[in-house]
Formats: sequence, C-alpha cells, structure tokens
Amino acid sequence: MSEHQHGVVFPTGPDGRRSTSGTGRRVVADALRPVDPTGAAAAERETNWRAGYLPHVRRTTEAGLGSREAALAVAAAGLDSVHRQLRVVVDGAEVELATLRSASAPTALGTETVTGTAEPERELSLPLQGRRLRGAELTDQLDSWVAHGVVEPSCAAAVRTVAEHPEWLALPGRTVAVLGAGAEMGPLTALLRWGARVAAVDLPRPPLWDRVLDSARRGAGTLLLPTRGGTRGADLIGEVPAVADWLGGLDGVPVLGNYVYADGATNVRVSAAVDALTLRLAGQRPDLALAFLATPTDVFVVPEEAVAASQAAYAARGRTAKLLGRPLRTVSAGRLLQRAHPRDATGPGIADSLVPQQGPNYALAKRLQRWRATTARAAGTTVSMNVAPPTRTRSVVKNRALAAAYAGAHRFGVEVFEPATSNVLMAALLVHDLHTGGGPAHEEPWQDEANAAAHGGLWRTAYAPRSALGLAAVLGLGAARG
Repeated sequence: MSEHQHGVVFPTGPDGRRSTSGTGRRVVADALRPVDPTGAAAAERETNWRAGYLPHVRRTTEAGLGSREAALAVAAAGLDSVHRQLRVVVDGAEVELATLRSASAPTALGTETVTGTAEPERELSLPLQGRRLRGAELTDQLDSWVAHGVVEPSCAAAVRTVAEHPEWLALPGRTVAVLGAGAEMGPLTALLRWGARVAAVDLPRPPLWDRVLDSARRGAGTLLLPTRGGTRGADLIGEVPAVADWLGGLDGVPVLGNYVYADGATNVRVSAAVDALTLRLAGQRPDLALAFLATPTDVFVVPEEAVAASQAAYAARGRTAKLLGRPLRTVSAGRLLQRAHPRDATGPGIADSLVPQQGPNYALAKRLQRWRATTARAAGTTVSMNVAPPTRTRSVVKNRALAAAYAGAHRFGVEVFEPATSNVLMAALLVHDLHTGGGPAHEEPWQDEANAAAHGGLWRTAYAPRSALGLAAVLGLGAARG
C-alpha cells in the first residue's frame, strides 16, 4: 500500500507497512472475543487472511444466532476494534479515528441548490426489462418474485404498502443525505423523481457531478451539494468534519444514507470515515435516521421458511442434476453442489453467500455497516437496512469471474437484477422504513436484517451458493462475454 495517504488510513505495522490483512484479522478476532473466544483465537491464527477469511467472517454471524445480547456484543466489539485501530492523517501526523468526532473543519463547505423541472411522480412504478410496472402489474411481479423465492414475502408486502401510499414517496419534511451520490446502487435518481430533498456527497470529480446534476434537473426534487471554491463535491476519507458540519446545518429531519463503494482497501477506509461521520452527526442531530444497503454476497441468518424452501428445492431437483451432483461432489472433494442446509435442519439457518473474489476488504466494509445498523437500532435510532439483490453493476461486470457467475446464476434459481430495477426497489423499501420507524420490531438483530430482504434467490436456492458459483461461471461464460 502507498504510504502517501491522507485522511482515514490503516495502521502502520512494526515493519512500517499498512497491512489490510492484519487489521481485518484483528477486527474479526476482536468482534468474536466477547462471545466466541475459540473463534477469536482461530481468526488470530489464520496465516493467509486473503484466502482464509471466509469461515471467520461467517463465524461473526453464527455467534449472534439465538442471543440478542451476543449479536449486540459482536457488533459493538467489532466497531470498537475498527475505531481503535484505524488512524487519521492530520497535518502529516497520525491520530486516533475518534479525533474526527470533535476536530474542527479547516474550512466550511458551501451549498449549491438545484431544483428539478419535472412534476413529481405520484405513483410507484418499477422499471423492469424496458417497461415500468405499476398497479396490478407491479403487484403481480412482486407475487411472482415471492413465488420463485427471489424476495422474502415481507419485502413484497413493504413495497405494496408504499404503492398504496404514494404520498410517502417525496419523503416530506426529510432531507436524505446520499453518501456516494454517483454510485450505481443508490436511491438518488428515484428520490429526485419522487420529489424528495436530497443532499448529495461524492468525490470532486466533474464527470460524476455532470451525471448527478442531469438527474436532478430532469427530476422533481431538490438537490443540495457541497462546494468549495467553485468545486463541487467532498472527499469523505479526508473531510469528515467539514461534511458532518455541512450536513448538520441543513434543514429537515436528516437521513444519512451510506451508499459508498470503492475498490480494495479504500472501501474499508471510506466506510470507516462514514462511520466516524455518523457518530459525529448523531451527536449534532439526535433525530438522525440511518440508511444502508446490505450486500447479498454475505452471511446471514435466514428464517425457517427460507431453510424449508431451500430443502424442498434440493429434494425437487431434476434427474440430470441428481445424476451429475454425486460425481461432481466426488471429484471436487465435496466443494461443488453442496446442499445449502442439512436435510433434517429446522429453525433458522445460515445462508453463506460470501464470494471469495470480492475479498476480505469488501467483507469488512460491509460488515462495518451491518454492525453500525445493529447497534444504532438497539439504541432507538430509526434504521433502514435491507438486503439488495445481486445486481449487474459496473464493479461486478468488470470482474470476469463474477460477471460469468451472474450470467449463469439463473440455472440455480438466482435472479440477477439490472441496476435500474434494484435502485427503485430499494428506494421504495427505504421510503417504507422511514415512514414506519424502520419496520417492525424484532427480538433478535438477525430478524431485522432478514426482514424485507431482496436476495435474488440466494437464501432459497437448493445449493450452498459458493458451491454452485464455479459451475454458474462456466455455464455463464459465453453470455458474460457477449
């Protein structure tokens, strides 16, 4: 890693290098330690974190199953470890991440306001395969997704509720901060079409802002964006105090939406910066609500109904699949086409959809967001965090292995969405959560994460997703190249 970094950085090790693997290993071990000391020790002993992180990250989910207290302890310990380890470069010196909660901003950010020219949409419509579904067509599509195990029934119910309350779409009285305004997976365009008030934050890159401003002008809402010296945007990794002060001074009930994404280690740095911003802004605005998107390629506890559906799908697989399954499992030493859940499993289960190609930094960045959602919700904050479907974003398509796997995923009962469909679907769930206080209250944190999940079928497919990934990639290779 380059030593010439700014803002939030990984700590420097004894050898003078910034080890992302060492930091990730310590965070996972620290998260496990309060409830699973054996798992913590196993994580600490892992010598090849880049290849071996998968079972240890899975263990942070398993450790919280069956105990609200254990799940909260894992989340709190993981967050504490991140804030204890990561550093901030200020004037060439490295200081604790906690410094960002009170540090002064060198200069204040200005505000540019853009008002849309269109009439706000007064009916929820979902883009799908070149059409816009509304009314009965939308309801039929939601029912079809539920029937095919693509989304959880609670997801369809939440979207139907929003369709029945179109006055919710503009989010009156709220200002939604979209961090990562240029991200493919984000609600910015949908919210602006619906007439909402959006504060957009992203890097000072003119082409990015050209796209965002175009969406704002063609929309019906109000876009607020930070400026400094005639330049639009702000760098979250290096400007937490300034961004927090800017957002804290805006009118309306604040919603902090975390949609940031970056490649590699930068993903952890920007996610940690946003978490520091979250704590600072929550101190300024007690009415702050939080919003996140959970990736489907992670480990989740899933409800008994999803486990039963997966078991039924395995039992009902076709003759060819049964004939090929045994020899494939034999030649792969059991790695291919494993059943997702034991035949006799009952109760909630573990859906492990971690994808090794995405790497440990991606897993840690997304886990950091889940931990913050868990602890904030337990503290009484309104939180919207929903599992988004597998989606053909640019970051997926540029990874050839992932692109091929997604192209062949339908053969295993997994539906991969286009970005336009995912964005509107997830924006509708955000609207639902903000109007219902974050959705229904649940006994355990995993139930909050499972509620309204749009996992694309990963939770109800017959096979453990990772055990089918290689075959999906082979089957989808031609389609991905096309």
